[in-house]
Order: sequence, then structure tokens, then C-alpha cells
Amino acid sequence: MTFKSLGLSDPLLRAVAEQGYSAPTPIQSQAIPAILKGRDLLAAAQTGTGKTAAFTLPLLQRLGDAGESMVRKGNGPRALVLVPTRELANQVSESVELYGRHSGIRATAVFGGVGLQPQISALRRGVDLLIATPGRLLDLASQRQANLSGIEILVLDEADRMLDMGFIHDLRRILEMLPKVRQNLLFSATFSPEIRKLAQGLMHRPLSIEVARRNAAADRVEQSVFHVPAAGKSLLLADLLSQPRWGQTLVFTRTKHGANKLAERLGSGGFEVAVIHGNKSQSARTKALADFQASRVQILVATDIAARGLDIEQLPHVVNFELPHVPEDYVHRIGRTGRAGAKGAAVSLVCADELSQLRGIERLLGQHIPVQPVPDTIAAAIGVESRSKPAPAGDRARTRHNPRRSAVSRRAS
Repeated sequence: MTFKSLGLSDPLLRAVAEQGYSAPTPIQSQAIPAILKGRDLLAAAQTGTGKTAAFTLPLLQRLGDAGESMVRKGNGPRALVLVPTRELANQVSESVELYGRHSGIRATAVFGGVGLQPQISALRRGVDLLIATPGRLLDLASQRQANLSGIEILVLDEADRMLDMGFIHDLRRILEMLPKVRQNLLFSATFSPEIRKLAQGLMHRPLSIEVARRNAAADRVEQSVFHVPAAGKSLLLADLLSQPRWGQTLVFTRTKHGANKLAERLGSGGFEVAVIHGNKSQSARTKALADFQASRVQILVATDIAARGLDIEQLPHVVNFELPHVPEDYVHRIGRTGRAGAKGAAVSLVCADELSQLRGIERLLGQHIPVQPVPDTIAAAIGVESRSKPAPAGDRARTRHNPRRSAVSRRAS
């Protein structure tokens, strides 16, 4: 199958070819024709399988097709893509720019963390396609700077993440501003029951597409776990990062404070590190990501704000320094590697307090994640045995450190 066989226009085919793509992915081959026909769509696919292009390509064609029945209403946008984070807004915007370069479609992205005025100016000049985070869009709408009365296509990208981040009330307010008759597209790597309930309320006879088992991790990502006490994680991580085969690495923590603390510790050990989390300004986040993508830094430490929307080519490793509270977020985290057909590795450092999260992740995936033994030198340094399974209750592992630490080690080694 080719992109041309999907019914895409010559300008879009030209842009796709310029990006070096010759054949559509499974989600693209199924979603693009349905969207071009005007169907409502509920689509699930593994992260990194071309999901963004699966809706941006047909969206651009529908907006640019002179035969469409869409009628401009003032300078308001004709299509709206809602995303949960600034990073994802930027990723979608970049995709629209790449694939729409020959189409003449006007698009802009609006999100928080930057000044309002440039975004207001862009909206006043008129746009066909608006990419937005919910909070900033409501800010603009409340100031009468965002006219949503002409929206004929709505895309909810990573809607499950929007619900996880507490955007459900914002979503409902935005939906009330839109025309009742429109095409609705909902894309995500995972679908919770709450998302399916949301879809039932806004979609008309949607076509459901699942190109992979729900909540499945990317097939090309090799997953592994190290059982290690919390106090020994930094030492083990530094040892892994020092290995010759390890290149660019994205490291996830649960909290902003934890991200800063880990980055400082790695930096003091001689590693080049950048940090992304919600307390960083948009300019700081953009610079950190640019430095990481350009290999000016080896390690990017981030919270779950980076679990979606970061599209980094040839990222070999993702490390879960701490497991996420929500099992679905694990799927999105490790989906930053193994993208576009490349292979990747996802390593999780799991202490005793995280065993319940690990079990929840394995239940979600429907598989056991292989356990790797802690290297002998690191095991000796942190006072645990080098073993591939967590120690059973009552196991009296010997340690070179104090007895209090060995109690933790027995539970987590």
C-alpha cells in the first residue's frame, strides 16, 4: 500500500515523500481514508506508530480541498486539535508545518507559558487550523480572541492524558462553544473507560480502529527491570549511563523536585544533563529539548510532562528512575523510544515501595517484564546481592553497610 492509494492529494504526497516516507503505517492506512470520508473516528495505536500524521494528513486535505462543503466564518479556525501539553502542541504544529508546506493551509498553536499577544495576533490574521491546550484556549476565548463558531473538525489527541491532568471541565466548556454538527476524531495510545464514555457523548456512529491490543507497549522496545533500593538508584543509573553502548537517554521521575535533584546529582558526576518539568518556563523547556535532540546533552531528566509529545529520532534508551503512579503512563513513557520502526530499550529501577506499581504495569501489559541482575560492583557498593529476583521476605542478605539499610535491601534486591 502507498500513500497515494489512500486518496491523498499531490501537495501532501509531495510533502510526505520529502520526509522520506514511502508506505503508511497500519494506523495511517486505516484512519486516513475514514477521515477523508468525514467519519467520526475513535482510534487506538501504539505510541510511535505515526498517529499524529494519521490525523494531520487527512485534516490538511479536508481543509484544502476546494470541493469540501466547509464555509469560512470570518477568520475563525475551521478545525481544532486539542492536546494536553505544550510539548504535544509543538509536535502537532511541526507535523502540520511539514506536511502542509505545499498546501497553503494557515495553522497556529496556542498554549500557556508564553505571552498571549503573539498568539492573539496570529488568530487575528486568520487561521484554518488551530492547535491548542485547553487552558490557553479558554483564556483566549474568554477575551473574545478565539472564535470557535466555525469549527467543523475536532481532534482530541491523547484525551486520556487530558482527563488524567484534570481537564475534563475545561473540555466540556470548550465543547459547548463548538457547533453541534462537526466531525470528531479521538486518537490515543491508550483508552480508559472514562475516555470511551467521553467518546459516546460527543461522537456520532464512530468508526473504531485498534491496530494493536489496547494498552500494548511498542513491540520494538526491549523492557527490563532492576530491583534496587531507592538509595542505590542514582549509583546504578550512573553506572548504566557510563556504559559505551548507552547514548541519548530520557530519564523519568515522578516529581519536579526529584527531577531537579537527580539532574544535579548526575551533573556533579560529570554527565551533561538537561531538565524538563512543569515549573520550567517554555523557553527553558524548548532549550532543554533542543540541546537533547542536538546531542549537546546526553541525558534529559523529565517528569511525565515529557511522556507524550516528544518525538525524538533514534532515542536508544528510556529509564524509569521512578515508576509512574498510573500504569498507562508507563506505556507512554517507554513509547518515546522505539519510534518509526527503530529499536529501543526501556529500563526501570524498582525499589520495594514500587512493587505494587510494577505489578499494575505488568497486569496492564499482560506480560512479565524481565528482571536483570544488579552488576556486582554496584551491588557491593550499595549493599545488596547481585540477583535477578527481589529477595523473599525474611531473606537475610549480607551487607557492607549499616543494618538499617540492609533491611531495605532485603526487600528490594
